[in-house]
Amino acid sequence: MSEHAIDCRRLLCPMPVIRVQDKVETLSPGDELVAICTDPGVVNDIPAWCRINGHQVVSCDERDGEYVVRVRVGGQA
Repeated sequence: MSEHAIDCRRLLCPMPVIRVQDKVETLSPGDELVAICTDPGVVNDIPAWCRINGHQVVSCDERDGEYVVRVRVGGQA
């Protein structure tokens, strides 16, 4: 398992989800991806995308106006 991060600050829906999707495609099952976003919609959008695509949201936190979503890549990656 390895950890990766992407910067999705200043991107509006649907771009944060698209960036997460593109990065997840390059990762292996069990890897974790941390997405740092400023669009509050990601707290709903990324978990919904994960449910549809077999991935898991490990955490979703708000810090100083930024939303940090940690996704564990599932077997469908």
